[in-house]
Amino acid sequence: MFKTLEWTFGMIAQSGPEKRQYMADAYREAQELIANIPKENGDARPRILACFARSDAYRAVEDDACVGWVLSAIQERVNEQNLPNWRKFRKVVKMAVSMLSASKPTVH
Repeated sequence: MFKTLEWTFGMIAQSGPEKRQYMADAYREAQELIANIPKENGDARPRILACFARSDAYRAVEDDACVGWVLSAIQERVNEQNLPNWRKFRKVVKMAVSMLSASKPTVH
C-alpha cells in the first residue's frame, strides 16, 4: 500500500491546478459512491474494491481521474485503523486530500 500511496501523492504533487481539480472531482465522485455502499460487518472491503475497479478503468485509458479513486480506496483502508502505522498513513492521506481541496475553484 505504501507504493500506491506514494504514487498517488506524487501524481497530485506534480500536477497543475487544472489537473488537480480534475482529480478532486473524481475524488468527490468516489466519496459519493462509497457513502452509498454499506460496510460488511465493519469491513470497508466492498467500498475499497469499488474504488479500485473504477480506478483501474480510468487508468486503463490513462485518465488522471484514477488518482481520485485510488486516494478514496486508500483512505477507506486507512480508516479501518488496523494497519501497522495507520496513523502515519492517515497523515499522508490527509495531506493529499488537502492538496486536492486547495484546487477548488474560488467563487467571487
